[in-house]
Amino acid sequence: MSTTKVLITPTLTTNIFRAASRGFTISTATAAGLRAGYTALGSLNPASHRNFSVSHKSQLEFFPPPKNLPNIKLTPASWPHPEAREEQLKSIEIAHRECRTLSDKTAYNMVRFLRWATDLVTGYRHDPNKPYVMNERKWLIRFIFLETVAGVPGMVAGMLRHFRSLRRMKRDNGWIETLLEDAYNERMHLLTFLKMAEPGWFMKLMILGAQGVFSNGFFLAYVVSPKTCHRFVGYLEEEATKTYTYAIEDLESGKLPAWQNLEAPEIAVKYWNMPEGHRSMKDLLLYIRADEAKHREIHHTLGNLNQAEDPNPFVSEYKDPAKPHPGKGFDHIKPKGWEREEVI
Repeated sequence: MSTTKVLITPTLTTNIFRAASRGFTISTATAAGLRAGYTALGSLNPASHRNFSVSHKSQLEFFPPPKNLPNIKLTPASWPHPEAREEQLKSIEIAHRECRTLSDKTAYNMVRFLRWATDLVTGYRHDPNKPYVMNERKWLIRFIFLETVAGVPGMVAGMLRHFRSLRRMKRDNGWIETLLEDAYNERMHLLTFLKMAEPGWFMKLMILGAQGVFSNGFFLAYVVSPKTCHRFVGYLEEEATKTYTYAIEDLESGKLPAWQNLEAPEIAVKYWNMPEGHRSMKDLLLYIRADEAKHREIHHTLGNLNQAEDPNPFVSEYKDPAKPHPGKGFDHIKPKGWEREEVI
């Protein structure tokens, strides 16, 4: 009977240790096609790793150039992002619509529960009375996890309204397009953050479970009460606006040093048409926060309407164009939504 001897060399020991302790790492600019600034995240707080991780650097090319497409130059965004001025981006504030009905209370309590669960799984802590624990890595984990779920409501609601229009052989009065654009915008947020880091297997598993439960639950809830679902998303977007506001405040106060001089990914520059000199990580967060505030306005407004008969006020033409009214842009944002008598 023969035995096999294994020679334990310093190199082998090092490789085993690296394989066992691989956590949240960021690829180099060469491997991932990113700007050099993103490599700064790779050395952040290695001792605070949770079970979330990112994949090996060789797997980080999310958007490879098109292959074997000699006739295609560019595939533009299906819904170009509306122009946003700097003062509009900076004017976004945290707001909360008070619960007025049992439906509102149900939606708000569900959001509070989901907020607690999301904070738990993403390691989110942002209490000014306690020692600070958020860093760049934890913010990215939270952003990626939230955006994988945030794109679900618009797509599910748009799909159900599409089916309803076909089934009843009636127009939808413009709701479907806005709901699908909502989902598309949330997905662009996700694709932007995925240019900075890729989730590891554990986070992908968590995302798979969360998306499966949430999408099916939202589907059933929208069939029962679409008004409650729109109010739910409005409250959810209130929390998203709050989250990005806290991240911006942390960045401005110097608590996120790796993001101080970090430039936004190229996909973000093109989608938001970010001007020269306004392409930093802070600018990116300002754009995304404005989007979340717009979604907050849209869903609180839709939650105020007659779900079966009223047209979509965000794509309607108004008799008096000089009077403030809802629109796709950021000119007249109402954080708590437009009341039905204001727009119908």
